[in-house]
Order: sequence, then structure tokens, then C-alpha cells
Amino acid sequence: MTALYLLEPEVPGAAWAPFAGSTPLATLPVGAWRLQERWSRALGATVSGTIAPHIEGYRLPGRTPVVAAASVKGPAWVVDATFAPKLPMRAAGTTHRLLYEGETVAWRLDAGQSWEGPFSEGNGLVVDGMRLSGAHDLVTALETFLFGDTLELLDGTGDPLPAGIIVLGNPEAVRLRGAVLEPGVILDVRKGGIVLERDVQVRSGVRIEGPVRVRQGSWLVGGTIRHSSIGPHCRIHGEISTSSFTGYANKSHEGFLGHSIVGEWVNLGAGTISSNLKNTYGPIRLDVAGERIETGRTNLGALIGDYAKTAIGTLLPTGAVVGAGANLFTGPRAAKYTPPFAWGGDSDARMSVEAFVEVATRVLPRRDVAVDGATETWLRMLHKRLAE
Repeated sequence: MTALYLLEPEVPGAAWAPFAGSTPLATLPVGAWRLQERWSRALGATVSGTIAPHIEGYRLPGRTPVVAAASVKGPAWVVDATFAPKLPMRAAGTTHRLLYEGETVAWRLDAGQSWEGPFSEGNGLVVDGMRLSGAHDLVTALETFLFGDTLELLDGTGDPLPAGIIVLGNPEAVRLRGAVLEPGVILDVRKGGIVLERDVQVRSGVRIEGPVRVRQGSWLVGGTIRHSSIGPHCRIHGEISTSSFTGYANKSHEGFLGHSIVGEWVNLGAGTISSNLKNTYGPIRLDVAGERIETGRTNLGALIGDYAKTAIGTLLPTGAVVGAGANLFTGPRAAKYTPPFAWGGDSDARMSVEAFVEVATRVLPRRDVAVDGATETWLRMLHKRLAE
């Protein structure tokens, strides 16, 4: 298959907080898929790397590496990591460029051709999709794409529904692929399909309102999950609405989370609650390190960076941005913006690199992920980049 590389901004800017600098934008959830997976499905190409200067040095076992632009050679596609294609996409064939609203969003390199930057030569094909201007647009993308994504995922066979499951709507809009459901689970597919992947566990009493996709190894242990995308190996409880969990996150207790994006290895303490609507019902603005960002959205909860943690009873204000590695525990109400690796959330204190690595060494093996030398090196680089 043709290789696929995702081209990210050299400096993504404050609008991509809290994820810029801690993870490639290509790994973020867009609908039912990570962005790089969307592009791979759209083009039938194999993800080979990300061109992302803002996160140079990203090397995690089993993850797509960040590569130097000069190393990219055809046959390959190089695609814009701030554009999300709508699926399914028309076959690109021998097209050299994909266009959206007059701008090129993907470039095809022929065999032997090296990547020297975006070009405007060659024939173009107009495609449908969505521009992503910042992390808040991942919520808009979820609203835009999840219904169609789950509809596509309904293709093919699935496991029979176990006894004792209550389905509201057409049972054909449910696909179980190695999931285990206890009796008493409610599956409401009147507004969209439900897809539960391998080794997903759903406890009795959970209500799932489609469209919802839950990826392998995640557990739904209580509450209501609606219009959401749950990444692999998460633990979910409470009321979850129009939210994406990238993966390996823990929210095992009660508490509302709405119109939010949750990074990897996040732990939300019992009773953590997000607000996703201002009392004025007005547009929501983000405040990131003194920079104000207009989202244009009426509903927006929290954007929570990788490895962040909240204490019990934490209240996240409308449009909260919680930096990677932050640890919130000093007060019930969090600030609108919490910087990376904040220790307590309301002071200038930062978590030390040794403490961060020590905690990660305890946490990652709980999801059967070893902290080897490469992983520890990356964790130390991450702390140096964002906290020092």
C-alpha cells in the first residue's frame, strides 16, 4: 500500500492546547477514528509517519513515529493534519492534489519523488470534510462525523445480542464484535448506531445512546453514555455526553462530562464534573496562557491533556483547558486554564520530572503498558518541553 504522512503546523499555537507539544495532532480523536486513521481509510494508505516539528523526538513503542520532512519519499501521500476528510471519500486514483474550498489538503508523491513542501502543480480532486482550527473543533468534528462513522462501522457481521439486553430502536443498528454485556444493559439506537469492539465490557444498568463507538478493552461500568467516542482501554462511569476519550483514561465514578476531549492516561477523580454551557447561553471563549480564543461554540466542556489528573469533587468550568501532566487537588473549582504539569492548579508550582516519571511507572502497567527505556526517555522529554 501507499505510504501516508501527516503534515502538522510547525507551531500549532494556543488553539491546540492542551495537546500541542505532548502528542501529534494526527493521534487526536476525530469522530469514531483518530485523525490519522481517518486519512488512512480515506486514501487506502498505510500511516508511516508524522511531520511534526512541535513534537520532535516523539518515539513511543507501537506508535507512528515523528519523521523529518526530508526523509519522506514517494510513492506516498502527504496530508494536512488540520483537515479531517469525510468518510467514505471518492477514490483519488492518479490525482496529485486533494482540494477543499480552493485549498490543497493532500499531496501525492510519485515513486522516487521527495517531499519538498506543499505544491500547487498537478490535477486536483475536490473532497468533503472539515477544517480543524484548534482542539475545540474536535467536539464539532464529533458532532459532524460520528453518526456517519458508526453507520459505516455497522457494515459486516457482528455477534448476536446476549439475553437480557434491552434495545430501543432497530437491533440491526447494534454491532458487537467480541464485547461482553451483562443483562440489563440498555442500547438506544434511535438516533444512531452503537459499535462495541473486542473485549469491551458493559456492566448491568448502563445506558448507551447512539451514535457511540467503544474501542477494544474499554469498560463501561455505570451511567449513561451518549453521542460519544471511547478510545481503547478506558474505564467509564457517569453521565457522558458528546465527548471523546482518546484512550487509556480512567473515569470510574459518577460525574457529568459533556462536549469534552480527554487525552490519554487521564484520571478523573470521583465527582469530577464539567460545565458545558454558560449561564448566559453565549459563545464560549478559551483562555490559554493569557491568549483568548473564540470558539464560536455554545456548548463546550473541558479539554484535558495527556496524563492530567483531578482530585475528587473537582469542578471544571465551561471551556476549561487542563494542561498535560497537570494535577488538580487544591480546590473544588479549577481555573479556566491550568498550565502543563501544574501541581495543585492554583499556584506556580510544577510537578517534578522525577515525580512524573514515578507516577507513570505505577500507572501505565495497570493497562499492561510497560515503561521501558524508550518510554521513560519520552516522558522526560515531554516534561522538559512543557514544564521547564
